Amino acid sequence: MRLRLAVLATLVTTLAAGAVSNVAGAAPRHNRGLTINAIPNPIDAGEGVFIYGQLNVGPVGGQTIVLYHHLAGSGRGYTKVGQTTTDSHGFYEFTRAEDVVMSNRSWFVREQGIHQIHSRTVFERVSALVSLTSSTTSAVTGQPVTFTGTVTPNHAFEPVILQEQGAGGNWRNLKSARLDGGSNYAIVYRWRFANDYTVRVLFRSDARNIAGSANPVTVTVQQKQVPGFTISSSDQLISYGQPVTISGVLDQSGSSTTGEANTPVTLWARSAYQSQFRPVADTTAGSDGSYTFIPQVPTYNTVYQVRTTLAPHRHSAALFEGVQDILTMAPSSTASEVGGHITLTGTVLPDKAGHVIYLQRLGADGDWHNEEIRFVTNASTFRFGWTFGKAGSYEFRARITGDRGNVGGASAPVTITVSPAVSTTMLPPSS
Repeated sequence: MRLRLAVLATLVTTLAAGAVSNVAGAAPRHNRGLTINAIPNPIDAGEGVFIYGQLNVGPVGGQTIVLYHHLAGSGRGYTKVGQTTTDSHGFYEFTRAEDVVMSNRSWFVREQGIHQIHSRTVFERVSALVSLTSSTTSAVTGQPVTFTGTVTPNHAFEPVILQEQGAGGNWRNLKSARLDGGSNYAIVYRWRFANDYTVRVLFRSDARNIAGSANPVTVTVQQKQVPGFTISSSDQLISYGQPVTISGVLDQSGSSTTGEANTPVTLWARSAYQSQFRPVADTTAGSDGSYTFIPQVPTYNTVYQVRTTLAPHRHSAALFEGVQDILTMAPSSTASEVGGHITLTGTVLPDKAGHVIYLQRLGADGDWHNEEIRFVTNASTFRFGWTFGKAGSYEFRARITGDRGNVGGASAPVTITVSPAVSTTMLPPSS
């Protein structure tokens, strides 16, 4: 059997023409021969929704179906938002375009002709979108870092929370703030200790939206330099397996401008899973006091410190080097249709068995948003599934947040092209 879908774009026009302020009564709890389903559910604010079902009481063809919705927290009843006609098998469909469904709502449909029957009510949950930008991703202890962003739709004067991820993967609150009249926020935070910190901003649920959180960012916080003995990294955040060069300058004691020439120095290191420093490389400072060690390839987040090899003993500040997880992900197919289902599988390096991992989708706002949560398997692999509710192009990636051992990372994006549905067998069943 085939859906009588004039093209989805035509349906959008039909919906707009039928969006009149006709208010219905209370929501039905059970269907009386008229089924309904809505996909996806839940969605991110502004994501398109596909609503469909079947009339099971004859005659089924050519019957008028009216779609009603109720906006959560509006204090109003159900309003007519669209109208269509069943095909010869009794199937009907509606498409709610992008940037239309911005808050939690309920759907039901009614047959307007001879049957006068209605479907059950579907509750569509809609996640608020939260953006996040950091004033810097590299700071020193005590330096203020400003986090800014916006919550969509507008939730003026409601609270948001800056959170930091702990070693066990849980999120702990650091600081809260209230949105301004434009639904924007700014949160300033300082860290007392050097480390790599993964943070996000959370908007808690309310009547209009379910909770939403920003895509996390990582801030590398270094200890302030020791006067006269600097240390730096060629890249403070590297990928697993990538080399890094540690260098700096040793000045003569009591001077900040004259290098201490030809002095042996030793590189010490302590990984995230080690309790004490150990020597890993030796070199000799040049005529200007500068030194460079052979490239290091740390497996886990590592703290480096440079010390003079011989007395009198001096040392640099502790330098934190973040090592980012590497993720790969591939889809079962790069093409699907409305109602179609794909799987996305991949791996994580180093081994992250049991760690939480997220499937993220690129939203119309240009930010990545969490869509599904799974656990990495014992083989350090993962698997997601996704069912499409609207034709178009979709971008997905896998995202893992940091832990004690490593800074989180993301896979390269994959693109899925979704065409209009051509067969009802591809759609999840309606009820």
